[in-house]
Amino acid sequence: MESTGAGQHGYIHRKDDYLKRLRRIEGQARGLQRMVEDEKYCIDILTQVSAMTKALQSVALGLVEEHLSHCVVQAAQAGGREADEKVREASEAIARLVRS
Repeated sequence: MESTGAGQHGYIHRKDDYLKRLRRIEGQARGLQRMVEDEKYCIDILTQVSAMTKALQSVALGLVEEHLSHCVVQAAQAGGREADEKVREASEAIARLVRS
């Protein structure tokens, strides 16, 4: 994501929320490692993988929303090549999320 005029990214006002969520996901990843080390039941591990995947998707969707509502909107208001570039970036990011 590019900056939004004042040198800040669109998500900056929710930075602490994103960091908290990412730290929780980091903890989930360590928990998954322990589960494998401790040879826990496959289905229990898969359940935790699913929870972690949903948590990552939630972060990604929030960032997409922030990008669209800040970076893309500002570029569209400015028009020209920058607007086209931001729309292309957003489309590619959404396509990557859909494929993952």
